[in-house]
Amino acid sequence: MDRLELVADCSSCFGLCCVALAFEKSADFPVDKRVGEPCDNLATDFSCRIHASLREEGFRGSSVYDCFGAGQRVAQQTFGGTSWRDAPDTSATMFAVLPVMRQLHEMLWYLTEALTLPAAARLRPELESAYAATEALTRTSADELAALDLATHRSTVAPLLQSTSELVRSGHAGPESRGADLIGAGLAGANLRGANLRGALLIAADLRHADLREADLIGADLRDADLAGADLTGSLFLTQTQVSSANGDSRTKIPDVLVRPGHWAG
Repeated sequence: MDRLELVADCSSCFGLCCVALAFEKSADFPVDKRVGEPCDNLATDFSCRIHASLREEGFRGSSVYDCFGAGQRVAQQTFGGTSWRDAPDTSATMFAVLPVMRQLHEMLWYLTEALTLPAAARLRPELESAYAATEALTRTSADELAALDLATHRSTVAPLLQSTSELVRSGHAGPESRGADLIGAGLAGANLRGANLRGALLIAADLRHADLREADLIGADLRDADLAGADLTGSLFLTQTQVSSANGDSRTKIPDVLVRPGHWAG
């Protein structure tokens, strides 16, 4: 699968993330919303009335959400193009399937990346097998998806991604900071090349001009991190949500597959 197929195409969806997901009034959302309750900003054609000004309207959480293309897969494949409005009896199952499909697509995002990395060539058969198994699950029925044991499947994928990371980072002496609490840390100009930052809390960290090449960022929380001038070229398992939740500028280098957020300076 081309990674472009793992990018959200809202025009082929039924506004599922605007209905299926719940959120609470907070710094990321101005109101409360229950699962199955359409957002007040969802238009009749399933578009968002305030999409261009989500952050300004207080919907910061919505502005950084990425379904990895799960929305259109559920809408067009799992439910054959019939929306929850046209078939209300399917809505509960459709809403339950979306987060499952999203997690499968996120795994496909990571596996697709791993398959492109020369350093992980010896793992290619196992990665291809894991990819095929994950992709096959995305094609199962709605009921099967809703009942899927994601934890068990993830336990077969995670070790391969870990091994991929170790092979890529083996030529660098980056710090081992997996799961580290680095909230607000002063890391400007830090050499973090090849660092293990899996699951690290980098909220509001100062990463200006930091070298994050080949750093493993899977699951790292980059909300409000300052990436101005930072180099994330070749960083491992970086997602659009992570980039969109951070702050950067015109000098920030990110992988070509990701989109530079509109709120970044410069």
